[in-house]
Amino acid sequence: MFKNKVVVITGGAHGIGKSTRIAFEEKGAFVEVIDKVQGDHYVGDISKKEVLEAFARQVIEKHGHIDYLINNALPLKKGLDTCSYEEFDYALKVGVTAPFYLSKLFKDYFNENGCIINISSTRDRMSMPQTESYAAAKGGIASLTHALATSLAGKVRVNSISPGWIDTDDENYTGADASQQLVKRVGKPEDISNLILFLCSQQSSFIDGENICVDGGMTKIMIYHGEHGWTYQE
Repeated sequence: MFKNKVVVITGGAHGIGKSTRIAFEEKGAFVEVIDKVQGDHYVGDISKKEVLEAFARQVIEKHGHIDYLINNALPLKKGLDTCSYEEFDYALKVGVTAPFYLSKLFKDYFNENGCIINISSTRDRMSMPQTESYAAAKGGIASLTHALATSLAGKVRVNSISPGWIDTDDENYTGADASQQLVKRVGKPEDISNLILFLCSQQSSFIDGENICVDGGMTKIMIYHGEHGWTYQE
């Protein structure tokens, strides 16, 4: 179902983005990736307006249209004590502004049954200390999702995914790291890329404007002091 489809992925050189690129290519799609690290893709910083415009222009000149836009690039993760104004602004540019602007640049070039998939995080609903730039960006893209869905209604479906702990470095997590998920393991990039492909398929044609949490059930556990082997230390 994805043969000859045109897929655009931000942050596609590693982790979830790389897994998604491979999954689409294995099914015959043309995949265009932009990432700031060097590689066999478009290299550029998506916090910059001119980079986004040049990348979008190249994609359209090459293909004439797109089918799916996957906004996956990772924003900066810094907190209240260490994050500067400029760094916070950069995180929002990567995590919210770039997805918005790419959606705007491509909106008139989507084929029928086009989709936008935004990668948020469980940090859109829960936090650790000193992660404000990341939490703000992920919360922003989750809200951007339903706003875009309403603006593009009948033209492009827009959904977001909120991954929990995803192992992007091929570590073998065991013990408490694995057990704190209800499924007793840490997530894999393929857990997210499989859902991305489903959300881009016509099998999900009645799903629009949604944010889907994929965290092995971790956010569903109510934790109290003294339960599940967990103690709180002030």
